[in-house]
Amino acid sequence: MLLFYFADDIQPTFGASMTRKLFSSLLLGLCLFITTPAQEKFYVPGDNLVIDGIPQISMQLVQDINRYREFRAAGFQAWHPVQKEMIISTRFAEVSQFHYLKFPGGARTQLTFLKDGPGGASFEPVKGEYFVFSKDTDGDEYRQLYRFDIKDGKITQLTNNKAQNGGYVWTNKGDKFAYSSTARNGADRDIWLMNPLDPAASKLLIENQGGGWGANDWSPDDQMLLYSQYLSVNKSLLWLYDLKKGEKILLTKGYDDQDVVFSGGYFSKDGKYVYTLTDLNSEFQYLAKIEVATGTVTPVMKEFQWDIDGFEFSPDHSHIAFILNENGSSKLHVRNMATKAEVKLPVLPVGLIGGLEWHKNGNDLAIVLNTARTASDVYSIDIAKSELVRWTFSETGGIITDNFVEPELISWKSFDGKEITGFLYMPAKKTGDKVPVIIDVHGGPEGQARPGFLGSRNYLLNELGVAIIFPNIRGSTGFGKTFAKLDNGFLRDHSYKDIEALIDWIGTSSKLDVSRIMITGGSYGGNVTLYAAAFYSDKIKCALSIVGASSLVSFLENTAGYRRDLRRVEYGDERDPKMREYLNSIAPLNYAEKIKKPLFIVQGANDPRVPASEAVQMMETLKQIKTPHWYLMAKDEGHGFAKKVNQDYLYYATVKFIQEHLIK
Repeated sequence: MLLFYFADDIQPTFGASMTRKLFSSLLLGLCLFITTPAQEKFYVPGDNLVIDGIPQISMQLVQDINRYREFRAAGFQAWHPVQKEMIISTRFAEVSQFHYLKFPGGARTQLTFLKDGPGGASFEPVKGEYFVFSKDTDGDEYRQLYRFDIKDGKITQLTNNKAQNGGYVWTNKGDKFAYSSTARNGADRDIWLMNPLDPAASKLLIENQGGGWGANDWSPDDQMLLYSQYLSVNKSLLWLYDLKKGEKILLTKGYDDQDVVFSGGYFSKDGKYVYTLTDLNSEFQYLAKIEVATGTVTPVMKEFQWDIDGFEFSPDHSHIAFILNENGSSKLHVRNMATKAEVKLPVLPVGLIGGLEWHKNGNDLAIVLNTARTASDVYSIDIAKSELVRWTFSETGGIITDNFVEPELISWKSFDGKEITGFLYMPAKKTGDKVPVIIDVHGGPEGQARPGFLGSRNYLLNELGVAIIFPNIRGSTGFGKTFAKLDNGFLRDHSYKDIEALIDWIGTSSKLDVSRIMITGGSYGGNVTLYAAAFYSDKIKCALSIVGASSLVSFLENTAGYRRDLRRVEYGDERDPKMREYLNSIAPLNYAEKIKKPLFIVQGANDPRVPASEAVQMMETLKQIKTPHWYLMAKDEGHGFAKKVNQDYLYYATVKFIQEHLIK
């Protein structure tokens, strides 16, 4: 083909002699090209990446992987308050941007073109002439607030401080919103009040202590603000602020000395009650109402043996939509508040549901649906017709996802007899041989592994023939409040032992190869990974830690001030000598010499949660003791990689790591 290309490229204006000479020269060059071994082409990462120990990645591998890197997803952001139109978020370049949809399946009109992806769009609730959103810089999580004017697309910055700003709640009148901010001192999260048309006049409304405060709802007359105080995954309180009196009122008085969750909430239409999710006298979160005048808590829906993940009232409060977390899967319900009758809904596939928001018409309910075979897309449900309406059709890179594998719920007994569960994804191609296994641990620790779309990780299943297990080790949410507390403080290593028990369980499987196990995870999952790399080195082949703490002591000392005390509730207070001694005894950094298997460390330089120093100190220690390792630091990322070019390189390197150290 090259020969014909060169020949056809000769211009007919040349003389015959010149033509023959040029043809002969090109042919000679072609012959040399053919007979000389071809030089392999390699992917060139950006200068924003600090790379150590990672070998070059061939363009052939990149090409093989890339079709799995073009999955897109869509997230619901907001209904327009007047028109039946919505803002969604999706990515077509480096980061997700806001897009406008005027009707289901319509063209996605891109609204923002920002370097860092925006989030949290919320329309001015009366006319919808503008919306407010937030955005950070390079993953630093110091999100600033902005106003986007629909008429001309102008963006106005509303805050400009080295602070976290967000969680805005509009007044019913729609002229102001309450929001949380650490602007006062960088550590305490106060509640502020802003008119987005006059941001300079913003004022501090409620001064708080601690980093777990957020606004929830306004009373019907806009004279009372409901706000919450998050203390830990097992404890949160609700407060009221009386604007006329300038008075703070603890709504959940009497429960402040107990481990009880009161999660967010809404005022009733008459303002006499606050509806909230609570686990008061229960293992699971249920819907309750609290009388504003007395603080009396009354159960409303307590019949389920699973957590209610979230709920939304229709505008007139005639109906309530809520989501049950049933062993990780989402089940959507809608009930008539007067009759308590369930509203008939269209049949939804097994998966995850989020993004609940009623349109002002009281009939259309927006949801985001995600399954093992479909990335997140935006839908609405016509309650009157029991009809599911699809608004977005996210691209799959040309890959048919109908045959992507569904997960299997598995369980195993841990060291103390406690049953631990997880989701197992087996490779699509059955070979009859035992397959290598990746154990992928979620973050939190109070997170939960749930059966959703795996995206590019389907490459590992479909092309590399690797199984993936997502465990819900103790400390995970979704299994009752007792289970969520089983890893607190001096029990931290019990969650690590759940992973060791899983490895032993793999050894009993006829399908999984216990001699080829990789541990990976992000955030807390990254800390678990580093622990396994040190303490279970003889039981695994390799490990990949993403933004994981190498020492919980140094992590607690250096994590952002606004979250330090919140993390101490979970991990223990490193200032206590006994706790410090215990945390040091389980710190992977202090036992780096035990790491004998290949380790890949990934970090974002701007991470406020797990500071980059956690990765740096582990990397430097491994260098000192001459332990081979791979290391990747992104200068323009925070707690995880948000920019596609960085995500791509990380995935290429991950596949390379798996090929070299797990599969072989």
